[in-house]
Amino acid sequence: MMPDEQRRTSSGSKHTQIGPGGDMQWCFSQVKGAIDDDVAEGSIFPEASLVFPQFLIDPLLESLEQDMLDLCCEEVVVKSCVCSSSDSDIQQRVSKLLTYADVVYLIFCGVVMDYSLLPREARQALGRISTVEFNHTGELLATGDKGGRVVIFQQEIENKNLPQFRSEYNVYSTFQSHEPEFDYLKSLEIEEKINKIRWLPQKNAAQFLLSTNDKTIKLWKISERDKRPEGYNLKEEDGRYKDPNTITSLRVPVLIPMDLMVEASPRRVFANAHTYHINSISVNSDDETYLSADDLRINLWHLEITDRSFNIVDIKPANMEELTEVITAAEFHPHQCNTFVYSSSKGTLRLCDMRASALCDKHSKLFEEPEDPSNRSFFSEIISSISDVKFSHNGRYMMTRDYLSVKIWDLNMENRPVETYQVHEYLRSKLCSLYENDCIFDKFECCWNGNDSLVLTFTYNGFDRGQRRDVTLEASRENSKPMQVLKPRKVCAGGKRKKDEISVDSLDFNKKILHTAWHPQDNIIAVATTNNLYIFQDKVN
Repeated sequence: MMPDEQRRTSSGSKHTQIGPGGDMQWCFSQVKGAIDDDVAEGSIFPEASLVFPQFLIDPLLESLEQDMLDLCCEEVVVKSCVCSSSDSDIQQRVSKLLTYADVVYLIFCGVVMDYSLLPREARQALGRISTVEFNHTGELLATGDKGGRVVIFQQEIENKNLPQFRSEYNVYSTFQSHEPEFDYLKSLEIEEKINKIRWLPQKNAAQFLLSTNDKTIKLWKISERDKRPEGYNLKEEDGRYKDPNTITSLRVPVLIPMDLMVEASPRRVFANAHTYHINSISVNSDDETYLSADDLRINLWHLEITDRSFNIVDIKPANMEELTEVITAAEFHPHQCNTFVYSSSKGTLRLCDMRASALCDKHSKLFEEPEDPSNRSFFSEIISSISDVKFSHNGRYMMTRDYLSVKIWDLNMENRPVETYQVHEYLRSKLCSLYENDCIFDKFECCWNGNDSLVLTFTYNGFDRGQRRDVTLEASRENSKPMQVLKPRKVCAGGKRKKDEISVDSLDFNKKILHTAWHPQDNIIAVATTNNLYIFQDKVN
């Protein structure tokens, strides 16, 4: 059984809340986001100058001057405009008349451009964070967004040993992981949004991570370079090749110091293996293989082989009309390379052993809690769907999150969870309105802390029901200053509301956090809402 002193934490958009059961206090540390200076300096997208081919200049100017001036588009400033014509008047006219609509037109035409010229609303829409993940040491924190971009933050080395400043993270690297694609056979647009990021254990000076959108998984190498070669025999310093006839002597190239540069390079691309949208990737403990899961299948990949994968789970029925459930999440056991678990939309967990057969169509264990007949309703199947599953670091327990609760399962007990935490049971009476505004389909994540003594999950406006009392710690950006202790706020489920209490009827369902990560070695948590990344740490006395 889990220890009695098991404590719980929960966080919501604009709010982070920690359940009772200890003396730990949490404080706001910092917020990172696409609208902040530190990320803006790295640009939302890779920077490049606008380059207009000659055949685009005349029709562009004509359309701008005649038609597009009537459109209600936000004007943008062109940082640089390089035309194949030397006419400065053309350059000035293009710079003055270019609008957001024309930027989209130029993207469609394949013209290289600076995406930072897009209006703020467009940048924020593409910069919505869709996944958050610490590496195995916690020194690096990666985020993926709707625009296919990966931003990596690094813990400040000089502040790492200072308790009050140990959660300071700054931008380390930014790169475009995925681009929008189009499946011409199915007439289907493939979003560039990053669904999941998983770090590989570090083996050398470089770092490796896997990132995936709906269809394609990529392996990226993140490396540093602080020296550059100089003194080539066959090349000039600017990279041009020399005439071999002019070479009269040989010299040994040398490495000279340079400003630190972080490079992100794609090493492998794993594609064309999933018919449905990828919802999970998980690296195996053997550090050689990983799994990827979509709605109906789970595939096993080798990190060195991109042209084939092994299908280890397939729940697709012969007749799709007989489909009753889909796969919602999957994860490898942290220590046993042959064991993995996957969850379903029916609220079940299936533990599989790859030693039993090549196709794990028969599970080793089935974890399922019988439904309480008194709570049966039209929405029962929807709210029982598991949105996330995580093994504890020691591999003994599993944590699942459905719409209303968090459950802790012991791998040795299949019939019921050892702990059930009601996250927002008070919303059961509001399921009808939540169904109408689609909030009932929100997929909240959950995570363990480094020693498996705490769990973290989310709700709307940051409400979670504790073991002894209801506690909500408000952590809005407007009301929080660095190192300020988060103040508790109680949620009123009904009756007369007291001062500083939050009424259930006043909950804003647009304020929610779906993605989080907990530092593997320290009490530092990162939570994402829209295109902002909030970082919190425990209060140091």
